[in-house]
Amino acid sequence: MTDCLFCKMVNGDIQPDVVFESDDVLAFHDIDPKAPVHILIIPKRHISTLNDLDDAELGGQLLQTAARLAKQLGFADDGYRTVFNCNKMGGQAVYHLHLHLMAGRQMTWPAG
Repeated sequence: MTDCLFCKMVNGDIQPDVVFESDDVLAFHDIDPKAPVHILIIPKRHISTLNDLDDAELGGQLLQTAARLAKQLGFADDGYRTVFNCNKMGGQAVYHLHLHLMAGRQMTWPAG
């Protein structure tokens, strides 16, 4: 997708603040963080929404990346939040599947 912000990051046209990269996954700091630690974890392949994810292995890689980063960055034991937003009413702003990994403060519900 040529106009997708996250695809531009995957292609190297935009340089995010990368914290992890594999063949299938890219993780980087959110530019509008909602917590002291706010990382976005995306598939390198364009998938618009969670509704369009038909690859259980890739979904697992996104979640495993979140858990691995939480351990590596030292907040796994204190706790963290992972969130997929799906479509407009779910709060999705960029239509490239992404998992939010947030930590560093007490999370509240509803998410905030």
